[in-house]
Amino acid sequence: MKTLVWVEHDNAAVKDATLAAVTAAGQLGEVHLLVAGSGAAGVADEAAKIAGVTKVHLADDPAYAHGLAENVAPLIVSLMADHDAAVFPATTTGKNIAPRVAALLDVMQISDILSVEGPDSFTRPIYAGNAIATVQSSDAKKVITVRGTAFAKAETSGGSASVEAVSGTGDAGLSSFVSAEIAKSERPELTSAKIIVSGGRALGSGEQFHALIEPLADKLGAAVGASRAAVDAGYVPNDYQVGQTGKIVAPEVYVAVGISGAIQHLAGMKDSKVIIAINKDEDAPIFQVADVGLVGDLFKIVPELTEKL
Repeated sequence: MKTLVWVEHDNAAVKDATLAAVTAAGQLGEVHLLVAGSGAAGVADEAAKIAGVTKVHLADDPAYAHGLAENVAPLIVSLMADHDAAVFPATTTGKNIAPRVAALLDVMQISDILSVEGPDSFTRPIYAGNAIATVQSSDAKKVITVRGTAFAKAETSGGSASVEAVSGTGDAGLSSFVSAEIAKSERPELTSAKIIVSGGRALGSGEQFHALIEPLADKLGAAVGASRAAVDAGYVPNDYQVGQTGKIVAPEVYVAVGISGAIQHLAGMKDSKVIIAINKDEDAPIFQVADVGLVGDLFKIVPELTEKL
């Protein structure tokens, strides 16, 4: 069984989410990678070193510079004659491309898998992660998105895959890149951080969020996250959001400050190894999953904690 993994990258380096997808694909059979980009030869060379990969397909064309799903999906479909499954990291971009590939192949997409039980059998979360379903696909071609927190990351060295240039399908003419506003930070990326400090609506304002959460995160060398309520209130941009409708994370330490613990938030972080909750409501649902809970006024506790670190 040959599996094609779409490589998420920024035309400069492979993103971490791809590595978990490679691990999942390796449990299905032979792993091939697709690097679609513009000026992405360096990314292809980096991808070729990933352990367990036997071939890297490189589609280098300006049409793929920004990873537009309308352009990338037909390219993947054109390569599926020689592959049995297409695998994507379950990121924003991966989830944008995968359904289009499934539709063009006329197959059912298998989303957010947690494990590979066999060549056509997988587990995935349902009901916001409160239950795990085992699903079996009878489709000849599989289209799968992989939850990055459920699989170990493949080693970035030790591989010696060949790189093969492939002809792209070009610009489909259905969409165009206009601009991107990307928040730049010296802190770790949220989905790959070992420590995350997240704030909720209880912080009261964007000013309080930045004044309390960011100094604590900086002391811990942590990434900064937020609940959906904090994002909806305009405290921080939506790329900070952790949860079922945000980013799925599983750091070594997750610090939840002023977060009540709605189901959709828990679905995005409950696989964290150690969860620390700070909340004045002792009945808040977050305490049901927390390893360490501190009941009290966050406006007093957080500055004191930051000062003592």
